Amino acid sequence: MPRPRFSFLRPAIVAILLLAGAAQAQDGAPQLAPGFSVRPATSKLVVIPADMELFSISAGGVVEPRQDWTAAAQQHFSRALARQRALLGANTSEMTATELDQFGEVAALHGAVAQAIAIHHLGNLKLPTKADQLDWSLGEAVRPLKDRTGADYALFTRVRDSYASNERKAAMLAMALLGAVSFGGEQVGYASLVDLNTGQVVWHRATHRMWGDLRDAAAADETVAAMLKGFPGLQAGPRP
Repeated sequence: MPRPRFSFLRPAIVAILLLAGAAQAQDGAPQLAPGFSVRPATSKLVVIPADMELFSISAGGVVEPRQDWTAAAQQHFSRALARQRALLGANTSEMTATELDQFGEVAALHGAVAQAIAIHHLGNLKLPTKADQLDWSLGEAVRPLKDRTGADYALFTRVRDSYASNERKAAMLAMALLGAVSFGGEQVGYASLVDLNTGQVVWHRATHRMWGDLRDAAAADETVAAMLKGFPGLQAGPRP
């Protein structure tokens, strides 16, 4: 397992933080929509650029966006996804950031739906009308995306990642020595496979953890692998 972000603390304090963090970590198991299991062998997939933002946490706990970190992480994340071609399938294309400008509302809608899934499907605030099933959709909003790309499915990802500054780490250490528990950053990610013919979210995975570093290319590979765990494969043969 990758090293937690607060590993600079002495082992006894680390153990306390790990136990506390485990209680709030939400690493959602892979979820499939009713009736869906695999993608047709001839289906096309388009990968949407990640909705991503990285933040620095100051000594006082103020969260500040870091555009430079985000730009580097976008590149690392995109390249890591490209190295997952065996999982995604040969008939996969990637939308450029420029092309995404025309579909920003769809990406924002996915972010809202993904957070709703995390709260009401994977979390504790279940919706009785969903019968504990992955029954969520982006609706007709995906139709222009379907018309533009000709793809059958789209892979949406959303990541919010934060990191403690050196000053924050020093403050955390001082607080820990006084018996107070505080945390550094966390990594929250959502990945959804959306059927562009219906708008239905047919697969979804949520990750919430206190390790991972998208500012590093090698670590980005591990993050992408974690987010795509359980990603639906392709049928062995062509569509009947």
